[in-house]
Parts: sequence; C-alpha cells; structure tokens
Amino acid sequence: MKRLIALTLTVSLPVLLSACSMAPDYARPVQPTPVSWPAGDAYLVQSEASIPAISYRDIFRDTRLQALVEQALENNRDLRIAAANLAAARAQVRVQRGQQLPEIGVAAGVDRVRSDGDSTTNYVLSGGITAFELDLFGRLANATQAERQRALGSEAAARTVRLALVSDIASVWGTYATDAELLRIAQSTAANARRSVDLTRARLRGGIAPRTDVRQAELVLATAEGDVASLQTALAQDINLLQLLVGAPVDKALLTADLDEVVASIATLPAGTSSEVLLRRPDVLEAEYELRAANADIGVARAELFPTISLTAIFGLASGALDGLFTSGAFSRTIGGTARYSIFSGGSASANVDVSEARRDAALAGYELAIQTAFREVADALARQGTIAEELRAATMGVTATSDNARLVEARYRGGIDGFLDSLVAQRSLYSAQQTEAATRLALVQNRIALYRALGGDQASDVSSGS
Repeated sequence: MKRLIALTLTVSLPVLLSACSMAPDYARPVQPTPVSWPAGDAYLVQSEASIPAISYRDIFRDTRLQALVEQALENNRDLRIAAANLAAARAQVRVQRGQQLPEIGVAAGVDRVRSDGDSTTNYVLSGGITAFELDLFGRLANATQAERQRALGSEAAARTVRLALVSDIASVWGTYATDAELLRIAQSTAANARRSVDLTRARLRGGIAPRTDVRQAELVLATAEGDVASLQTALAQDINLLQLLVGAPVDKALLTADLDEVVASIATLPAGTSSEVLLRRPDVLEAEYELRAANADIGVARAELFPTISLTAIFGLASGALDGLFTSGAFSRTIGGTARYSIFSGGSASANVDVSEARRDAALAGYELAIQTAFREVADALARQGTIAEELRAATMGVTATSDNARLVEARYRGGIDGFLDSLVAQRSLYSAQQTEAATRLALVQNRIALYRALGGDQASDVSSGS
C-alpha cells in the first residue's frame, strides 16, 4: 500500500506542480481604431453583414487567372520558403515540448583493469531517467507556449505571403491587358499620324501647306511610334514578372488583351461595418501571436528567479562476469534529485524579467500598429472605391468628346476652314483621353484587388497551401 501511495505521488506531483505558471494573464488589447469604417462623400455605403469566409475564386472569376494562381501556389519560390519556415517553426515546438518530458536513456559498458599482474573485468548495463526537471513554476510550459505562439505566427506569415502572391498575380494579369490596350491605342494613333504626314507632305508639294505642318505631323507620329516600342517592352516585362510570380513558364493562352474582360471578371469584395474584421488579417494575426509569445516569455523569465529541481532514477546491472550480469545479485538502483539556485548573479535574472516585459510592450505596440495600418489601408481602398466609378465615367465622356471633336476638326482642316494646328491639338487630346480612360479602368481593377488584400482575402484557404 505504501508503495502504491508513493508511486501515485511520484506520478501526480510533477503534473500538478507543472500547472503553475508565472506568465501574466493574456487579454487581447482594445482595438486602437474606430469601431466602424469612415463615412462621407468619398465612401460607399457598406453592408452591415459581417465579412464571409471567401476564396480568391469568389473575387477573381476568370478561369485563366485562377489557373495562373493555382500554378503559382505549386511553384512560387517565396511560398516554398514560407512553407519551409513554417515547418521549422512547428518542429521547434516539438523540440521545446520534449524538454517537459523525462529523458530516458540506456548505457552499456565493459571495463578491464590490470594491476600487479592481476586483471579485473566489469560488465555494466544501466537505464532510467537521466534528467527530469520538475516544472514547478511553469518555466518549461511557458517556453513551450511561446514557441507554439511563434509557430502560429509563422503560419500567419505564410498566409501573408500567399495573400500577396495571389494579389500580385491578379494585378500583373490586369496590367498586361492594360498595356495591350494602350499598345492598340498607340498603334492606331501612329497610323492616323502617318496618314496626316502623307497628307501634309502632299499639301506641301502642292504649295498649300507650310513645312511647319509637316514637322508637327511628324512629331505626333514620332511620339506614337515611341509609345508603341515602349509598350511592346512593357508587355514583355509583364510576362517576365508573371513568370517570376508563377514560378514557371506562363502559357499565353491564360493571358487576355481585353481590358473589358478583366474589369468584368474581378468582383468587388463587400466590407462589413465593424473594423474588428481586421483581426483576421494575416499580418494582424502574426502580430498578436508574437504578443502572446512575448507574454509567455515573461513567465519563463520569472520562473528563472526560483530554484530549478531535477530528478534522476538509474536502474542497472553490474557483474564481474558476463554470464552473471543478469543474476539477481547484479541489480542496482539509484534515485536522486538536485536543486539549483543562484545566490548571486549580478541581477541578471531580474534583468531578464525586465527585458521580457519590455519586449512584450514592444510586441503590444507592434500589434496595435498592425491594426492601425490595416485600418488605414482598408479605409484608403474604400475611399478610392467610392469615387473611381465617377472618375471612369468622366474619362469615358472625355474619350467620346475628344473623338468627335478630332473627327470634326479633321474634316474642317481638309476643307480648308481650320489650320493644321487645330487638327494637331485635337489628335493629341484624343490620344491623351484614350490613355487616361485605360489607366482609370486599370485603377478600378487595382482598387478591387487592393480591397481584397487589405481585408485579409482568402479566409477559407489552407494557410500551408503551396508547400
């Protein structure tokens, strides 16, 4: 009965004592941002419903873009690095957790001693708990908790990389279509300018037009031809960047040169009114996990102020002859314990507590800054969303007006009513208006991507995807 009681105490006492923790209780800080999104003329009225869990497929609906994203999730090197870091962080948790468990080892040996012509041989076989620290003050438990929170932070960091990758691919996909649109505009402008050059040269030869008209027409042609060359370079660079993001050669069949298709295929992400949704952003989650880890580190530092108690238990066999090693008389056992406590360390232990508390305060500030930054990014995206449609409508009106004006001025010039300078100004105005409209449509696409990214995006996805 006494042995049973002793065994029960031996097993249960370390477990009960290990429940003690010196770490301060963790409470999520008050959110340092307004409770709702800003309102005003620049902002759209947002849905009162909370943000649902979504996939990038809900926002980026073109199957070609989805195929590029899926290819990137398999091949992108940044994502592989993030996945490797995540695996290392998870393994480190297991390493730290192992220190809370008894270390059991076995050893075998043989000694041969020769003295004054006599020799003695000893055979030894032993095993048992070589070291087991009683975690009376939660030092090991808090250290494990800190590593676990850092692993979760690495998981959130991997999600941040994934979110940025998906957003960047969508952005470059839209940029390629915009550059293709601008190239068509430049080529059309160059063709019109080339006809104007031919016309003015004919008028010059007929003595109707001055040489300055020819030079001005050539100037418009040179500008358009220069833009054609520049945009051809931009298209090639778009493909190079997309291949870098995807991590493999890109099939051109997955690209589109139609900007209208891009605008139609990228949906608007609805935003909820409560700014608490930002707590789901990967970078905010990472900052909170770092704060939790820093909080647990305080418990580790505080536990260092108290004695460290370790137990050992060795059971073995020893004999002068190998065939007698397993006889009853060869058995031996040793049970012991040690307690360590530094009487004087120059205040380093208490200083470690101060260090961990200061790091906790820095992590708290970092967490609050992450929330404030996220709020600002979402607010900026909402402000842009509230006005971009009107800006696009104005740009489209500008193209319609300048196109009609250029046609009328060209007819008046050919009829000898207006001078060539009026025609030249009209051509330049039309070219500029077309470029502005294309850029504004790209800004509309980029705004939708920015809002997807700012709100945290892929809530339903596996954070370790791409590994």
